[in-house]
Amino acid sequence: MIPPAATLSFEQPSAHVGVLTLNRPQVANAINTAMARELLEFFTQLSADPGALRCLILTGAGDKAFCAGGDLKERDGMSNEDWSRQHTYMERAIVLILECPIPIIALVNGAAYGGGCELALASDFAYAAATARFALTETRLGIIPGAGGTQTLPRAVGTRRAIELICSAAPFSAQDAQEWGLVNRVVPPSQLLQEGLAAAGRIAANAPLAVRQAKKAIRVGMQTDLHHGLQYGIEAYNPLIATSDRQEGIRAFVEKREPVFTGC
Repeated sequence: MIPPAATLSFEQPSAHVGVLTLNRPQVANAINTAMARELLEFFTQLSADPGALRCLILTGAGDKAFCAGGDLKERDGMSNEDWSRQHTYMERAIVLILECPIPIIALVNGAAYGGGCELALASDFAYAAATARFALTETRLGIIPGAGGTQTLPRAVGTRRAIELICSAAPFSAQDAQEWGLVNRVVPPSQLLQEGLAAAGRIAANAPLAVRQAKKAIRVGMQTDLHHGLQYGIEAYNPLIATSDRQEGIRAFVEKREPVFTGC
């Protein structure tokens, strides 16, 4: 059961694909305290029980912004305690996004600044509209990226470029993001959702337990050396041997038909 939210909207265009939309278009989908809390609640629930979902799309409402980052108007005059409380919601939400059992695709439909860029980085991969813009602007505000960006950006684009981008707070284009490895694909704005749904559909058509184990093996393996990564990869592989989906995959191949996976 997806928790109700005032700043987010959730749709399920097919049985196994969900679309979560940051829904504050009047302020470029900026993250206020309510959105930070609702993101934490949503991903807490999703991580505990994905249900029938096999892939999630994360995007922003409207055609101008994916997410402009923190709501600076709300933060203006905010007490240190309230600021820390809001930030704690976001810190925990980002960890849940990174560790979510099902793949998450960010569809960056417009500006992705500050925390918005960090949300895209925390997703498993991202497609961007050709008009999208990115930036981590926190050093202009007297802080640093606090929702994982100091760790996820260098892992995506390399240490030297990450230091340049974070310390200069310079914006960059969707084409730059693709060239540097932050974005997988750049498409015309009118085709972004279509491309994202197609990718999500391809993922959802595969064996869900295998997809989850593959994601986990990659995520964990990339945090260790090759030898231990290979060991973990085998540990993630072995439980799949006894699954019904493994048998269905082989049977469907032999019978020359599309497999029907049940997640068991």
